[in-house]
Amino acid sequence: MASKYGTWERSQFGQCAVLVRDTCSPEEAREAPYIGLEHIEEGGLRLRGHGKGADVTSLKSRFERGDILFGKLRPYFRKVILAPFDGVCSTDIWVVRARRGIEQRFLFYWMASRDFVEAATRGSEGTKMPRAKWEFLSRIEANVPPLGEQREIAHILGTLDDKIELNRRMNETLEAMARALFKSWFVDFDPVRAKAEGRPPPGMDADTAALFPSSFQDSTLGKIPKGWRASQIGDVVEAVGGSTPSTTEVSYWNGTVNFATPKDMASLQSPVLLDAERQITEAGLRQISSGLLPKGIVLLSSRAPIGYLAIAEIPVAVNQGIIGMKCEKELPNLYVLYWAKENLDTIVANANGTTFLEISKKNFRPIQLAVPPPAIVARFMKAVEPLYRHVVNNLTQSKTLASIRDALLPKLLSGEVRAATFER
Repeated sequence: MASKYGTWERSQFGQCAVLVRDTCSPEEAREAPYIGLEHIEEGGLRLRGHGKGADVTSLKSRFERGDILFGKLRPYFRKVILAPFDGVCSTDIWVVRARRGIEQRFLFYWMASRDFVEAATRGSEGTKMPRAKWEFLSRIEANVPPLGEQREIAHILGTLDDKIELNRRMNETLEAMARALFKSWFVDFDPVRAKAEGRPPPGMDADTAALFPSSFQDSTLGKIPKGWRASQIGDVVEAVGGSTPSTTEVSYWNGTVNFATPKDMASLQSPVLLDAERQITEAGLRQISSGLLPKGIVLLSSRAPIGYLAIAEIPVAVNQGIIGMKCEKELPNLYVLYWAKENLDTIVANANGTTFLEISKKNFRPIQLAVPPPAIVARFMKAVEPLYRHVVNNLTQSKTLASIRDALLPKLLSGEVRAATFER
């Protein structure tokens, strides 16, 4: 197969990639960041976070920035990333580098392709804990383009991933701004303290400052701003739970109703739920007493673990591991979302359980909070709603970009679509 860069050559994967076998002891790993399989997003080609080398208790693999990290345990989860820093990782993650004549980022997209992941799955050993076998994969063959076209392919796909990463960083900034404002106004009471000391609240216009009192009052929560009131979360939102329709009844599943579980929330990089992994039918929905929850509801994972938070941008049904907070009374969803973030320790403190901690609706509803006057809540929403909508737009765009990337990837790797089509 010829291209403007030269001829594509049939090559084995092992001729293009090197498996790095550099291990280290827990003592050697102590100062390094640690990546386990739990830190790599399933199918998203993104890192969700990382741990600390100081917590490592067994032999690990070293990697360098730019290395390909491929989850060999249950490879069908498609946990593949380019390492963003030097560190150590689980020995259930391969550390891979390109051989001479192969572009590293091209090799990454090859390993992230559905064909490669399916080959890794076919060649796995083990039933309950299948692991990909390097010896098997090193023998699979593919048509490999010349280095120049590899770089063009990597550039095309990488441009999409770079924009996804830019959106992620932008969302981190937007969310930090909204959370900082909530903490200042409703946790630290900065405007009230400033006015009590005879100072104008910093960074606040006069109309907004006038909404805040200049003194505090006693309450069951301790000192709260004068004119505010102590209440219970169950009095200002409607807290509902869910359940799971019988998984053995086929008529309940594979419908059109989104069915959310804590797993859907675990992989979120922003507290926004755009879709769910599984769907149920209308018959399945009738098995859940809380029914279809409205768009805009705040979701809190109530067990295993407690504390994943999101606002649903779609109508959704939930399982028994989620508490939904309908914000149709005096406190809107963004206020409730950031209240829950700031008070997660209190929520967990009200949980119980022997096998795992769970916060029941009964224990959740009495948790106390300070309720500001409506005018202050409205001013907060006016400030943070545009930030939130920007976050949602970025997430929606990134979802579209990821779909385009995953659709283009096999076509570019096979030569069905040529890099020359995307001349810069």
